[in-house]
Amino acid sequence: MSVEYKVNMTSRVFYIRLPDNSKAYLKYHIEGGKLYLDSTYTPENWRGRGLAKRLVEYALDYAVREGLKIAPICSYSVYYFIKNPDKVDMLADEYRGIDLKKYYEERLEAEKSK
Repeated sequence: MSVEYKVNMTSRVFYIRLPDNSKAYLKYHIEGGKLYLDSTYTPENWRGRGLAKRLVEYALDYAVREGLKIAPICSYSVYYFIKNPDKVDMLADEYRGIDLKKYYEERLEAEKSK
């Protein structure tokens, strides 16, 4: 049985409130016609259920409605575009020609050093 999680948003976060009252979220900001996907988080006991994917897809839908291009900053958002190459046309120009796998590794390393 698949559960449909409702995505909510504020001016800086897309989030899903989970049954235990915790949240999975995607922090973002908008600047210069771009939706920057800054960081994702899913509580450990909720991982592996597609929540981060759901959040990124909601963000992409939002970007389409608002006429924004995507700037993937967090490693999960980069990973999403590696796994969904049919969506790379949504990326901001400076992200389209880069090696996404290499960029993903760079983002992972940067996140580990925080």
